[in-house]
Amino acid sequence: MNEEQPPSTLSFLQRLKKQFFHSPINSSDELLRALKESEENHIVDSHSRSLIEGTMQLENLEVRDVMVPKTKMVLIQHDISTKDLLAVMVKSAHSRFPVLNAKEDKVQGVILAKDLLSHLVSNQKKEFSYKEYLRPAILVPESKTLGALLRDFQQKRSHMAIVMDEYGEIAGLVTLEDVLEQIVGEIEDEHDFEEDNIIDFGEGRYLLKANTPLEEFNEFFDVSLEVGDVDTVAGFVVSGFTYLPEQMDDIDLQGFNFKVLKTDSRRLHLLEVTKIQ
Repeated sequence: MNEEQPPSTLSFLQRLKKQFFHSPINSSDELLRALKESEENHIVDSHSRSLIEGTMQLENLEVRDVMVPKTKMVLIQHDISTKDLLAVMVKSAHSRFPVLNAKEDKVQGVILAKDLLSHLVSNQKKEFSYKEYLRPAILVPESKTLGALLRDFQQKRSHMAIVMDEYGEIAGLVTLEDVLEQIVGEIEDEHDFEEDNIIDFGEGRYLLKANTPLEEFNEFFDVSLEVGDVDTVAGFVVSGFTYLPEQMDDIDLQGFNFKVLKTDSRRLHLLEVTKIQ
């Protein structure tokens, strides 16, 4: 009888090391291969493997890859009335709102929907003074990695950051949910159906959900991409590679460059698309 500790009582890392790590792992590719073998040998399930792969990819993704561009942001003007502010909050269904000083085009801070609701409950006849509730806004560059951003969110106990471009102008915003979705996959709620599959960042650069129907892509760009019997952009891209590409792989197909931003061992999740001049 084996006197070693039963496999069921070993931690995941102990089992993984015991099974595969007979020699040092010197690269992320080697670790990914070890994870694949561990799944095939039932040491780790597919969901756990996907979480680990997603976490590893955070250091390769930058804020610009997942942010909401400024054109899609819901910005609150510093002189907005309580009535108009309530209307904006109800319509957008967001919980956090950057307050903008329009003259300087600078974000003064962030207000929460719950602060306005609390005010309305206790001071219905008094105008809401955002300055009493204004919270500091985290400012981050477009080039910051999602791994570093996640650490910032944890240390500063924040859920939102304002993204600044190289000229110090507002480029967009990014939330904690945007980061976590790169690890666990899409976090859907009752408002997600309003989100676009294709986001235009300007200058010919687009962020694209890989499961976007090819028909929708063609309509958006006024083109006629097609290959075989695939129905999604992910299928179109994979057929171009002829294999499942890895993160940051890119390929030119029918006038477009497709770069893989988020993937796992089974499918593509997020793509960057640029038009080839």
